[in-house]
Amino acid sequence: MIESEPQAADLATRLTDLTRRLRVPFIFKASYDKANRTSNRSFRGPGLTEGLRVLAAIKSRLQVPILTDIHEPSQAAMAAEVADVLQIPAFLCRQTDLLVAAAQTGRVVNIKKGQFLAPDDVKHAVAKVRDAGNPRVIVTERGTSFGYHNLVVDMRSFPMMREQGFPVVFDVTHSLQLPGGGDGVTTGLARYIEPLASAGVAAGVDGVFLEVHDDPPRAKSDAQNALRLDRLEPLLRRLMALDAIAKGTGVHG
Repeated sequence: MIESEPQAADLATRLTDLTRRLRVPFIFKASYDKANRTSNRSFRGPGLTEGLRVLAAIKSRLQVPILTDIHEPSQAAMAAEVADVLQIPAFLCRQTDLLVAAAQTGRVVNIKKGQFLAPDDVKHAVAKVRDAGNPRVIVTERGTSFGYHNLVVDMRSFPMMREQGFPVVFDVTHSLQLPGGGDGVTTGLARYIEPLASAGVAAGVDGVFLEVHDDPPRAKSDAQNALRLDRLEPLLRRLMALDAIAKGTGVHG
């Protein structure tokens, strides 16, 4: 979430510096609008035009790839002028017109698997992008609804989806949400980020998505399931070692 231009630029700089030092491939993600907020009281972001301006400035200055969400087909072309990856929100992952509009930009399309989908169901969303002429598709797991105000992650979903022939990313922090569990505000369980991320990497995912904030309690979005910035480096080092073991490439120092 873009809270302000200085906040987004500072966080992007610190994340870019860290990942380059560790030699970890990195895409900076921030939203210009959170259109699916639980309540009207929740902060949504600066909007399409201003948000893309901020992201374009970050991309130009840091030379880092950008990922952002789109919520309507009309946003796809404008967002694609800045973003290297267009993300389809989980609740919209079956919206054909949105998927096709994203595909037609030629950008990489990241489909977040809906909380209501089984692992093999996502192939139909992928097919909509590919049938529109764009083979550049990623799928992101972000948990499955489990009763009220809870999500679970089935580790079997990662090999199931990878066997379908597309890269799979694990959205660790959003999988720890307790959707709607805070009376109009989504709460979460950030204390489980490390074990859940470790399990996903050990299961062979191609990448991880993490909400990171320098002061999570003050974050305007995902405050209770974001990773504190100073905890990112030790977590990345742990995940790098696990990834090397899982993929048989040796252990990183």
